[in-house]
Amino acid sequence: MGRQGTDWLRHGPQSEGIDLVEAYFQGAAYGAHRHDSYAIGLTMAGVQSFRYRSAMRHSLSGQALVLHPDEVHDGQAGTEDGFHYRIAYLAPALLQQVLGGAPLPFVDGGVSGDKRLVKAARGLLDNFDAAPGSLERDDALVDIATALRQVAGKPDLPGGDFRAARIAREYIDDALLSPLTLDELAQASGRDRWSLSRDFRRFFGTSPHRYLTLRRLELARRLMLHGLPLADSAAHAGFADQPHLTRHFVAAYGISPARWLRLNRQP
Repeated sequence: MGRQGTDWLRHGPQSEGIDLVEAYFQGAAYGAHRHDSYAIGLTMAGVQSFRYRSAMRHSLSGQALVLHPDEVHDGQAGTEDGFHYRIAYLAPALLQQVLGGAPLPFVDGGVSGDKRLVKAARGLLDNFDAAPGSLERDDALVDIATALRQVAGKPDLPGGDFRAARIAREYIDDALLSPLTLDELAQASGRDRWSLSRDFRRFFGTSPHRYLTLRRLELARRLMLHGLPLADSAAHAGFADQPHLTRHFVAAYGISPARWLRLNRQP
């Protein structure tokens, strides 16, 4: 968080239809305004207060904000300590592509502590400074759209093509070191990209990007056990560098790769 009394705002890596913002404010932050994007955010620290749909709302650390397009709102600190937040402004047309043209889900109240939505928002906002790969970004969008529908009480979208999902999984298995995209998987499987992403989750319990990451982690572990240094294991398993490997390793196994390797070498 920034120093007390010093407001600041910065933008994260941009991609089409997605604008990432991180900021810290004390006192008044924004006057009443509205924008035509979905705003999905996380309060990182402090109390974020805002007037939304004729009522004052308060988002605490760890809660998610969900502001529907074209709804008037403002923003201010709820305490003297100020507030720190991250937020993604998503083009409604982009979310509708993910949802296959279904109506945009509406989450009442503007603030949610629902674990599904908080987790989905973290997937988009936690690694704020690193530009996500195409497959990672698309996975995050599907997670956001799915969580919004669930929290809004909407039924799961129909469909399900196991053959297409299986072809996509086999394609990933055969191309672990390639910079895969969801478009590439869709072309290989004959399914449109967003339907394929939903099908993959339905039949294999995880997203295409996470499946790819876990297979790369398995390869990195094998290389590490055969004596390849961590940095070289990361490069040979398709990770950008050792910190990239470490971040995903800890997220998957709850332990750093260096410590995991030391434990495996103990008698």
